[in-house]
Amino acid sequence: MSLNLANLLLAAFGGALGSVLRVLGSAAVGAWLPGARLPWGTILINVAGSLAIGWLMGRFGGATEADERWRSLLVAGVCGGFTTFSAFSWQTIALLQKDQPGAALANVLLSLTLCLAATWLGWRLVR
Repeated sequence: MSLNLANLLLAAFGGALGSVLRVLGSAAVGAWLPGARLPWGTILINVAGSLAIGWLMGRFGGATEADERWRSLLVAGVCGGFTTFSAFSWQTIALLQKDQPGAALANVLLSLTLCLAATWLGWRLVR
């Protein structure tokens, strides 16, 4: 991806949008599953973001200027702001700190397995 001002501004705008969508989505899942042992909001957002990034990279994986702009906006921006692997990492550590190694392991295994599968599925949907 070209590091020019237009692409950086597109990524910044998309990142802001993705972050707002992440907060809203996580709050919705938290309201739907209050008191859940696992961070389902983070897991579901990471799966959705992985599905989206796989689809988008399959769709806009070319080297054209238009593809680069779409990747800046949607992949680097929206998906980058939307997915929450930093939250995933912290929540896994927090579960370990609470002496819940089983929940921490389940969080890691579910997140990695489902996100990899969703990324592959998103990519396959446009192939």
